[in-house]
Amino acid sequence: MLDVFITSRVRRKIIVVYAKYPDFKTHVRGLAKLIKEDAGNIQRELKRLEKIGFLVSERQGNTKIYSTNKHFAIFKELQSIVLKSQRITQKSKQTPN
Repeated sequence: MLDVFITSRVRRKIIVVYAKYPDFKTHVRGLAKLIKEDAGNIQRELKRLEKIGFLVSERQGNTKIYSTNKHFAIFKELQSIVLKSQRITQKSKQTPN
């Protein structure tokens, strides 16, 4: 369902992870392993999401760690949409044709 509104597959996966788990913190390569996507594409999307304020980052040595900005203007609404979307998807998979 989210694919209709968020057309970038990588961005959609990142938003789902950070909206579903708001205390989650990771670096690019850790996220790449988790969502099974190319680190270069993930880095580009993380920068975009940080630029609009959905994510924040901090430096730990040479590594940039990303986390959810819980004060993002529409965070609660976005989180609600993600959770509802996942419930709908799970229900449709359970319903026999």
